[in-house]
Amino acid sequence: MPAEQVIDVRVMPHGQRHDTIFSSYQALEPGSAFVLVNDHDPKPLHYQFDAMFTGEFSWDYLEQGPQVWRVRIGRPE
Repeated sequence: MPAEQVIDVRVMPHGQRHDTIFSSYQALEPGSAFVLVNDHDPKPLHYQFDAMFTGEFSWDYLEQGPQVWRVRIGRPE
């Protein structure tokens, strides 16, 4: 199994973050995932995923602050 892609949005301009995350999600094969790294809880992003991809994604916190949040976002099989 290949290593999961890590997307560290802390180094990206704010205007590019969501586009990068959503395009990365849409490029996932069923059964695969990537790890999002952020400097705050990406709860608003979760709400967007829920609105756009209801029931079609997984969201698992791997680390929850206070300085770094890591979330595995996947596309179930």
